Amino acid sequence: MNGLRIGALARLAMLCTGTLGLVLAQLVVMRVAPSRRGALPLRFHRLTCWCLGVRRQVRGAPPPAGTGALIVSNHVSWLDIGVIGAERELAFVAKSEVGEWPVVGFLANLQRTLYIDRQRRSATAGMAATMGARIAGGEEVVLFAEGTTGDGTRILPFRSSLLGAAHQAMGDATADVTVYPLTLTYTGWQNLPGGRVGRAALAWYGDTELWPHLKHVLECGAIDVELVWGEPIVMGRATSRKEATRLAEASVRKARRRAVTGRPEA
Repeated sequence: MNGLRIGALARLAMLCTGTLGLVLAQLVVMRVAPSRRGALPLRFHRLTCWCLGVRRQVRGAPPPAGTGALIVSNHVSWLDIGVIGAERELAFVAKSEVGEWPVVGFLANLQRTLYIDRQRRSATAGMAATMGARIAGGEEVVLFAEGTTGDGTRILPFRSSLLGAAHQAMGDATADVTVYPLTLTYTGWQNLPGGRVGRAALAWYGDTELWPHLKHVLECGAIDVELVWGEPIVMGRATSRKEATRLAEASVRKARRRAVTGRPEA
């Protein structure tokens, strides 16, 4: 079927209408009350999850509000942004190309997304400094530590470079940065438990085009996703960036195994 079903089309229309209203409101808030700019993106992501039929289940303890944290997560799909963004007021780290995408880049800018240019090390250092300043100021920043989206069936190796850059950018070599591992697992769709094939179908990676993937998500009817907060890792004097990265990756892999197999964590 080339077109969307009526129900899916109606949900897409609600999402577009709601997005327009929230964008206009956010433009006003950013001008007259910038300290409140995180509230409307949170509502936008919750609207997105509601319209797309995403049902979130959360386990573990998130960062205490206002303390500043680097959240390190696995990455499966563009849908991850809405799933994580619906939980907290936070900012994301994205590749620089995202800021140039039509519509998506505009929305990302409204949430004060941090962009990394992988081709220019000097630009990476500048972004890391901004990230460090935000964390030091009590904000939460989400880093997809795999560096790209996976195929939905496995966790890619985590990269330690940005974790180290964030720590250095704090301006104090002896300062600690608290890293919170976060695991995303899409566990079911169409009110049925998911398997390997279904998880891969929800992943957005490689040369997958956005519109066919969005159409598939809309027609799933319901998508179940589990978010698991791992134990915080204090990176700094006692734990190096490489060790912090290793611990965060191990935490995500462990939680992912539990979500996929249903067996308790060892």
